[in-house]
Amino acid sequence: MKYDLNLLPVFVALMEERSVTRAASRLGITQPALSNSLNRLREMLRDPLFIRERYGIKPTQLAEEIAPTVQTALAQLDEVVVHQQDFEPARAEREFLIAPNSYAELILMPALVARLREKAPGIKLRMMPFGNDLAETGVISGTTAMVLGRVVDPPDNLVVQHLMDESLACIVRRDHPDVGENLSRDQFERLKHVNVLPPGRIRAGLFQALRKQNLNREVAVSVTHFLAVPEMIAVTDYCATLPTLICRALERDPRLKVLPSPVDLGTFPVELAWHVRYRHDPAHRWLRAAIIDTARTLSESSDVQTP
Repeated sequence: MKYDLNLLPVFVALMEERSVTRAASRLGITQPALSNSLNRLREMLRDPLFIRERYGIKPTQLAEEIAPTVQTALAQLDEVVVHQQDFEPARAEREFLIAPNSYAELILMPALVARLREKAPGIKLRMMPFGNDLAETGVISGTTAMVLGRVVDPPDNLVVQHLMDESLACIVRRDHPDVGENLSRDQFERLKHVNVLPPGRIRAGLFQALRKQNLNREVAVSVTHFLAVPEMIAVTDYCATLPTLICRALERDPRLKVLPSPVDLGTFPVELAWHVRYRHDPAHRWLRAAIIDTARTLSESSDVQTP
């Protein structure tokens, strides 16, 4: 029996997106073209494969059964093809979809973009949020090239690379009436605090570190992004406890100053994860190496400047 391999990416896109509209957009084709391909798939496999529902499509039992085999086969074909390709960074033209958490987007991404501008100007990055759910980022299905942040309980089809460990520091306004060049435990507990609630696990890590050190913190206001902190701190006598490199970035504001935390709050890991199908992709491999080297450089800089 003859099979049209061009139909298999259509099947995978429909399985993962559960929407004809999203699958067509992902594949860069029109909805009528995708519907035509789906009809050919149905004829080939003699099954409806997907049933329309109110909010999308639902795979049939056969579609559910064959999906892992089809996805694995396509991943293996990708590896065979890309392994034969040469990659020249200076001449490459490619776009990568990356999901960094808020820390990585603010600290790692600018340094990486500067490196790409110099070494691989044809490489484009498109970023999407990395929240609590790895599946939502698309990295588990392989539609997203990689995620950057804290990767907890990854599935077997993800490769995880440790990039760096980041510490925590405190930031207050430079002319704070009660805080000099150091912050005591008593001062920390008497101050009111700005709390950052980014998606992911950094939030839980800070709370656990404070609890482990039996360090109390009165939260006056919670914000959803690191970049909301400077204005909050500059116009109040509040304090914020943030990753050290975030503090260093915010300290460029002359109204602010960075201080060591009154106790050792430990570190948290920053990690890179990608689908196994990209293991031998030369462009993906080059970008991973660039990210790893960027993180190493930033980590070394943090070690030198740690307050």
